[in-house]
Amino acid sequence: MIPPFLFSGPRERDPVSERVRKGGLVRLSSCVCRQKGVNSAARATIGALRPHATAVPRSSMRLSRYFLPILRETPKEAEIVSHRLMLRAGMVRQESAGIYAWLPLGLRVLNKVQQIVREEQNRSGAIELLMPTIQSADLWRESGRYDAYGKEMLRIRDRHDREMLFGPTNEEMITEIFRAYVKSYKDLPLNLYHLQWKFRDEVRPRFGTMRSREFLMKDAYSFDLDKDGAVHAYNKMFVAYLRTFERFGLKAIPMRADTGPIGGDLSHEFIILAETGESQVYCHRDYLDFAVPPADTNFDDVEGIKATVAKWTSLYAATDEMHDEAAYGAIPEASRVSARGIEVGHIFYFGTKYSDPMSATVQGPDGKPVPVHMGSYGIGPTRVVAAIIEACHDEAGIKWPAAVAPFTVSIMNLKQGDSACDAACEELYRTLGAKGVDVLYDDRDDRPGAKFATADLIGIPYQVMIGPRGLAEGKVELKQRATGERELLSPADAVARITGA
Repeated sequence: MIPPFLFSGPRERDPVSERVRKGGLVRLSSCVCRQKGVNSAARATIGALRPHATAVPRSSMRLSRYFLPILRETPKEAEIVSHRLMLRAGMVRQESAGIYAWLPLGLRVLNKVQQIVREEQNRSGAIELLMPTIQSADLWRESGRYDAYGKEMLRIRDRHDREMLFGPTNEEMITEIFRAYVKSYKDLPLNLYHLQWKFRDEVRPRFGTMRSREFLMKDAYSFDLDKDGAVHAYNKMFVAYLRTFERFGLKAIPMRADTGPIGGDLSHEFIILAETGESQVYCHRDYLDFAVPPADTNFDDVEGIKATVAKWTSLYAATDEMHDEAAYGAIPEASRVSARGIEVGHIFYFGTKYSDPMSATVQGPDGKPVPVHMGSYGIGPTRVVAAIIEACHDEAGIKWPAAVAPFTVSIMNLKQGDSACDAACEELYRTLGAKGVDVLYDDRDDRPGAKFATADLIGIPYQVMIGPRGLAEGKVELKQRATGERELLSPADAVARITGA
């Protein structure tokens, strides 16, 4: 028989109850319900949860053992809401201008954002790889961009005096990889993506991770035989982006954009509306009610994907840089939206801009070499985290959409050391954890007000408050952070409400 510890990992020390090993699980002894001072209602409250209690997954945490360096005061250098709240909530720490360390709470959010990005890229048919952060200057000389890019490129030399750079983007490198291996049109279409750290030496890095020098980027690159195929690849990514931002809990509106230094003649920015947005945007109000394509969207359906893109580009939508006052004025006044917006994604089709100078060709159907048509597609997860906060907050703190929240539930023990409260919190902690819910248990010996403030600041969607008064009636209090709605529920009903059971 294999000992349970070989596959269950080290167990937490349980401060409340006796641990009994059975089949590799940690079970709570029934003795907790017989402790002095635990009345019958509290026993029922605790007992209702016990059949579900098992070892808690590592995704759940006790706040007393977690690294969460919350700041009471707002740092002077923080100019926008997301920067202030990310510093105060202990999500990031600024190490130098525009460069941040991601602390445990922030990293949990960042990882959830990345996972959604991966899932939707994979769903669209893109294939993940990983390219290095440091690139050779020779590749950029091939494309003609090394001298043209400007001072934002961090240029370095290795110990052999070879010119290198910290990649601001990867068009050149992915083109070099493609040309080394793909020789025939039969291997097309192809879309490759990665999630990697980038560096652009911003003249004035401001606004926290919204505009930093070092940032995480998902960049995808499509390769097609001709423009028609490339436009379909562009349209697929357009639809994938709509789905991605929807899953973040955001409504992103695609707006025609300038291609900038990337190049090309077809480009859209995906903009979310936020009062604290960085730029002015204009659009038709109907965009706010457009339904995002479903999960079962067929990305190989050329006409279906084209129709979706046509719908999402049929009405007026523009940033201030591309704004046409006459076209906007033609919209009925009641349907006009003028607001602040934040860019969260950008897609480009640029044809043979890189394949021509870098000789990235395939053998066409007629046997002749053909330069491939390319596109690139970017989402900045580090920027997205900040953008979500800009769109989802109040005076008390962050209001995370459930899909990207660092934890789903915060359990607050309102009377630490009280036998009934301690036992009920422990049972609920284990029950939710066993159901796969990410739980942060505030077991600190602190006043309730401090616990409420922490939970609101870090923005956990559900807050469960457990105190002697509620337990005497067999109830716990459930608060939804997004709406402020509060309910007194039995523990079982609270679990059902949180899990959607």
